[in-house]
Amino acid sequence: MSTAASQAFSTAEREAVYRVIHERRDMRHFSGGVVPDAVLQRLLGAAHHAPSVGFMQPWRFIRVRDRSLREGIHALVEHERVLTAQALGEREDEFMKLKVQGVLDAAEVLVVALPPGREQHVFGRRTLPEMDLASAACAIQNLWLAARAEGLGMGWVSIFDPLQLAALLQMPEGSQPIAVLCLGPVEAFYEQPMLQAEKWARRAALADMVFEDHWGQSPSSSSIAGENPPPLHPIE
Repeated sequence: MSTAASQAFSTAEREAVYRVIHERRDMRHFSGGVVPDAVLQRLLGAAHHAPSVGFMQPWRFIRVRDRSLREGIHALVEHERVLTAQALGEREDEFMKLKVQGVLDAAEVLVVALPPGREQHVFGRRTLPEMDLASAACAIQNLWLAARAEGLGMGWVSIFDPLQLAALLQMPEGSQPIAVLCLGPVEAFYEQPMLQAEKWARRAALADMVFEDHWGQSPSSSSIAGENPPPLHPIE
């Protein structure tokens, strides 16, 4: 048995991993309810086990439970929604019809932020300082996948002024909010990404995203960038 085979999960476990990746959705419609503390703890634990450049762990989570704070966040998002629509020009009306947040409806609201003092972490960031943001995004993805596995919806809202949100939440100087996460029970998960269903955009072809050796050069094996993933078979 090869080393890879001996280290692999079972077929059912691997299928579950791929399933949660493909069925994760950026949710905007929530049905209230609650997220039990034990489940929320598991989700945050999953986020905290994300990889990070230089093991800097640049994620901080603010659980927003106060209704007035939620309303304040909602107002910030709505204000930026109008400005974003205006910046889109001819797609302004189309954009304003989209639902972009569930801050007032979701069972939980988590604000993810980068902490102050990140400049001290040079390992892996000397030439790419934005790796703190990339690392925090990995934590958000972990939480997102874990939430889907728990049957909970999650939506990442990024339409807000970060300085205003930081002030609202009394964050220290040098910190930076990067996401408002709406989390909780949903009536149903979207069959496809909401923006695709609304004909705002569509998933690009994988074949257009994969190169070999040089930019724009197609892979020598056409199956690497095929449209349909190969079936999952037990490793012998």
